[in-house]
Amino acid sequence: MVSCFTGRVFSFRNPTASTKIIGGDDAPDKAIPYQASLRRLSNSHFCGGCILNKRWILTAAHCAVEFTADTMRVVVGSNKLVGGGQTYDVEQVISHENYDETKIINDIALIKVAADIEFSDHVQPIALPTKNTKPGANVLLSGWGREGEGDISIPNDLQMINQTVISVSTCKVVFKDINDIVDTEICTLTIKGNGSCQGDSGGPLVEDNAVVGIVSWGLGCENRHPDVNTRVFSFVDWIKKHTSNHMD
Repeated sequence: MVSCFTGRVFSFRNPTASTKIIGGDDAPDKAIPYQASLRRLSNSHFCGGCILNKRWILTAAHCAVEFTADTMRVVVGSNKLVGGGQTYDVEQVISHENYDETKIINDIALIKVAADIEFSDHVQPIALPTKNTKPGANVLLSGWGREGEGDISIPNDLQMINQTVISVSTCKVVFKDINDIVDTEICTLTIKGNGSCQGDSGGPLVEDNAVVGIVSWGLGCENRHPDVNTRVFSFVDWIKKHTSNHMD
């Protein structure tokens, strides 16, 4: 899905076919047990997510708005897109009521699976943040997104990469005349410009064992612009409101 602002193209991080994080490494076994893959009924991956508790998955609103509960599934417990893992039917999809697909703000959603997720060494929930993420913080991105603009290969292994958070004010300057950056977003970058691409949408950014960001959008995939992510700390109350029946 691509959108245009002032004549320049930027893209949501969700594809029709999924591939790798740009510049990432294969995630070690059991290293990212909170990772989830959102699948169509055909079993094709379209977005990432993370496990909050035994019934709820956190993801991006742009991943969820076009799907109903009976048209998607959630797979957890495997670093492989093909083979392994546990598959769960979906009971409910909740996108943020103020999600704006034009401005790409409030890009956050919750997926409720239809049965309790079975936890193990390969499947564990991730905590919500108790503090705001500051510029300079080191965060871990994981997902099955494309490894390059236009790349159509489909690697099987979950990818991970460390990124650095940059200030909202700096990010505003970078995206001036392209799209507004707001305080409820986190911008991240690596020295080489590696990061998320289509297929990584909805996936987690983690700092100090808490999910602090949700992959949202960016200007292409290989042009050294920051990745823009939903700031989870800004939505903790919203998340707790909707998941209060299953917080364990």
